[in-house]
Amino acid sequence: MTALDPVTTEILWTRLVSVVDEAAVTFVRASFSTLVREANDYAVVLTDRSGRNLAQSSLSIPSFIATVPQTIRTFIREHGIDTMVEGDVFITNDPWFGTGHLNDATIAAPIFHKGSVIGFAGVVSHLPDIGGRLRNPANRELFEEGLQIPPMRLMAAGLEDSTLVRLIRQNVREPDETIGDIWAMVSCVQSLGRRLVSLLDETKIDLDGFADDIIQRTETAMRAAISEAPDGSWSYEIENDGPDDMPGGVVRVRASVTIAGDQVDVDFDGSSDQVSLAINTVMNYTYAYSAYALKALFAPWIPNNEGAFRPIRISAPEGSILNPRRPAPCGARGMIGHLLPPAIFGALSQALPDRVQAAPGSPSNNIQIVSLRGDVRYAVNAFLGAGQGGGAGQDGVSAVSFPSNLSNTPVEVMEGQAPIEVLNRNILRGSGGAGRYAGGDGIGFSFRFRGQSPANASFMINRVRCAAPGLLGGSAGRAARFEINGKPMPASGQHVLHEGDVVTIETGGGGGFGKEETT
Repeated sequence: MTALDPVTTEILWTRLVSVVDEAAVTFVRASFSTLVREANDYAVVLTDRSGRNLAQSSLSIPSFIATVPQTIRTFIREHGIDTMVEGDVFITNDPWFGTGHLNDATIAAPIFHKGSVIGFAGVVSHLPDIGGRLRNPANRELFEEGLQIPPMRLMAAGLEDSTLVRLIRQNVREPDETIGDIWAMVSCVQSLGRRLVSLLDETKIDLDGFADDIIQRTETAMRAAISEAPDGSWSYEIENDGPDDMPGGVVRVRASVTIAGDQVDVDFDGSSDQVSLAINTVMNYTYAYSAYALKALFAPWIPNNEGAFRPIRISAPEGSILNPRRPAPCGARGMIGHLLPPAIFGALSQALPDRVQAAPGSPSNNIQIVSLRGDVRYAVNAFLGAGQGGGAGQDGVSAVSFPSNLSNTPVEVMEGQAPIEVLNRNILRGSGGAGRYAGGDGIGFSFRFRGQSPANASFMINRVRCAAPGLLGGSAGRAARFEINGKPMPASGQHVLHEGDVVTIETGGGGGFGKEETT
């Protein structure tokens, strides 16, 4: 390929991103569940033929931009490119090959141009249900958490594996929504493939050469940004709610960050061992949120592709909470994995205090309620944000999901999906930690259950025991609260709701940043 000038490269790059964004719109419009349409819990990624990340949809969940390429490389390794034909579509929800828990399915399809595989279209999304027990920290092993789909063909040469589809339908509570979302994902990757081929035919660019060019440019820019930071090693430890049988009922994430020239290493040695709760974070997910934090800190302005992650190395001891052994439960892995950015920010606050922010009030809050309304089964799966930590130069944002980029599920959607009456949802003013820049405020939320049949319910409410710490002299945010009928309840475990029960949730406030100025 003839060398491209920077202007042409930028034009082609933005068109490549547009192709991926158009495929993402296809997925959202075709999807069945509110997890896609309302919560934004998905990502679409384009890779080259070796599985290198080239571009991802603009509204992607940050972690998925690093996990999807690893899953595609698994498909390549397990099946081999030479065996792939047009119309093949692959699927898995294996946590160790995918996003870290069974609830996310990753689907990918090879993209053919002039008879050869030139790349892969990938999409990952949180499915409405995957069977097993409701997603909850109290699950004790992977086998409780639902159906495991190994890396396999969902479609072979355009023909669906009807046995696999039937098996999935048989094992989930919401078969129409779940299979509907899966076929929407298939439409997404097929659409992405067609759009890419059209772009290549129009522009005549060689995708391999273009991929090498943009990845190299991005890597060079990332290394230059890292080189501007001081060399050294720094450590930081952050705590979060853990099992009752651990000292203080907390787990610890310890991050040691080393900058050496244009390379940055993060070592999580010293973090808690893996636990018998579903808050373990597999290495794919550990890498993804660590890499995201470093990319955001050093060079947020450069494109997101494989080049941004080449100067980064992440390690965690095998058997630790950040690199557990099978069959460790991991369905609620976001409750710990979302602490990795604040742990890294805490370590680098000593070297780059003008770029970091304090910990968020609650990395992951989720509500699931399932039962029958007459003869019809319903399931609501909703998210609640919390306070973002205060940062250098700005207060934390209230009622957001940081770092996951999830959206708060609208009240109307929850009431439409399940027999609940929302009593209030409001911002908890003053729940963010004080500081030169205050932490964002959490959310107050309560509802009355109106179902005639009892419902199984799971509430993933984080930071009940461990409030979000402040940074560089800032104060901690307010801890979270979870009650049923005015009685504090354990956030880990399933609950049975009866008609008239009132559930009250307060999500945590973000930590404050810097010492509060006095007048």
